[in-house]
Amino acid sequence: MGEFVGIRYGQIKPGSKEVEWHFLSHIEYDGIGAFAKLLRERGADIRDLPRITHHAPLSWGAFLRSVPELLAPRRRLKWQKLPSGDPLPKQTPTPAVAWHVFDEDQTAKIRRSARNSQVTVNSLLLKYLDRTIRPYLEDPSQANPWMVPVNMRGKADQPEDTGNHSSYVGIRVLASEGARDVQNHIYESLAKGRHCANWKAFDATRFTSEKMKHHLIRTDRATSQWNLGSFSNLGVWDAEKQIDAPECQGDWLFAPPTLAIQMLGAGCVTFRGKLSLTLHVHPDLTTSPEVPAEWMRRWVREIETGFPKT
Repeated sequence: MGEFVGIRYGQIKPGSKEVEWHFLSHIEYDGIGAFAKLLRERGADIRDLPRITHHAPLSWGAFLRSVPELLAPRRRLKWQKLPSGDPLPKQTPTPAVAWHVFDEDQTAKIRRSARNSQVTVNSLLLKYLDRTIRPYLEDPSQANPWMVPVNMRGKADQPEDTGNHSSYVGIRVLASEGARDVQNHIYESLAKGRHCANWKAFDATRFTSEKMKHHLIRTDRATSQWNLGSFSNLGVWDAEKQIDAPECQGDWLFAPPTLAIQMLGAGCVTFRGKLSLTLHVHPDLTTSPEVPAEWMRRWVREIETGFPKT
């Protein structure tokens, strides 16, 4: 359908300020698998990839229980008018991208802030992202729908450990809610097995025609809800700084793909003690780099405002 589905990775090598971008197809890989592939190709000895620990069973029962949600009406949120930017050919990475890398001390402060709030770093960052984006919607008071990817390794293994093992849960965040509410939404969805249901829903599409798949995408029914965007955290990599391959060194960036039915792709990864944020925007919303640059400045400011005072 003309969508670019490359997962975005960037490497900023030591002593450089330039980003070397890499794009791996989400058809073949998920975020964890593609990152492991990039590091392995550069000499890293990465063996077992992270596996899901949540106990919800992978079953068709979870899918059947989710059918009413899958059939429910869809409603897109409207944006305020944004700078449009230059036209972009189809199947092309968007230039509307921004990033930020926290140093090790700042990353430790983010982890401490999350512990003080009794939430995960993931929940904290998503709440700050939601707060950042809200003023740019026509109605900032609405519940914002977000997709949160879930790694299914250990429940639904593929032939290659780098293959696409990604499912997701869909949550809605109110303006009045805090990071703990965001976390509760995620955990409640996991407890209901929504990630398992969505994996089975994707599996069920093998029984449908290509025409039907196109219809599901065009009508916003390719996912369990229309989403404002996707927020994905690849977790912590090489915390002990044991990867000594020269080609792996530096700062790494990551963002999941954007889609016309999901305009924002926000990602983070912690590599060798430094957390990075990356945000890019679907060209149907804007191709102007200034838009995500301003959002990134606001996102970082929100995060730093929450730093522990001591």
